[in-house]
Amino acid sequence: MPTVIEALNNRSSKRAYTGEQIPKETLTKILEAAGTTPSGANMQPWVTYAISNKEVLENIGNAIIDTMNSGVENDQFIQYYPLTWVSPYKKRRITTGAGLYKLMGVDRKDNDTRLKMWHDNFRWFGASNVIFVFTDKNNIEGAKGALIDCGAYMQSIILAAQEFGIDSCPQGSTTEFGKVVAKVLDVPDNLALLYSVVLGYEDKEAIINSYQPDKVSLEESVTFVD
Repeated sequence: MPTVIEALNNRSSKRAYTGEQIPKETLTKILEAAGTTPSGANMQPWVTYAISNKEVLENIGNAIIDTMNSGVENDQFIQYYPLTWVSPYKKRRITTGAGLYKLMGVDRKDNDTRLKMWHDNFRWFGASNVIFVFTDKNNIEGAKGALIDCGAYMQSIILAAQEFGIDSCPQGSTTEFGKVVAKVLDVPDNLALLYSVVLGYEDKEAIINSYQPDKVSLEESVTFVD
């Protein structure tokens, strides 16, 4: 069983899974633990849909890909990525993407393979369990605190999963098509999708799962005031 520090240091997002189902009891324990995440005024603003139904996941993925193929770039509740990319964040994004494509031997001009890899997000990388996290639209109308709290909830899910030997991949890709997901799941109109997290057992033979993007040094990201 990893310590919290070990779980933080050793995990990486996996993009290929065996398809083995996570036992319901285990999934319940993970989400119960994540539910203890602190939040402002104890709002607990996350509304979670834990989907393990293959047909439902396929329907969500098909709907997103069909929307993309129709020429729609996004259909979202919130803007996940910056509208203007600036240094050093733009460089980090480019370096991370380039490193992944290089590992997989994908040429920068091979748009077909790149598109297929993007579609893999919506095939859930072969996993059978995906967590979709919503919040009430009123929580984020002119306010951002619920987004911070739900981000902490995401981290709790990922770390709790590590205790059971379960890998993960948080997805901003579904954020960009949140309204499509909400429609397929027929969630109440007051809910907005924030993100999803793929959970499952990594395919240890998949080269893509060896990818670990570099993290910035402590000196680059932290200022100590002693």
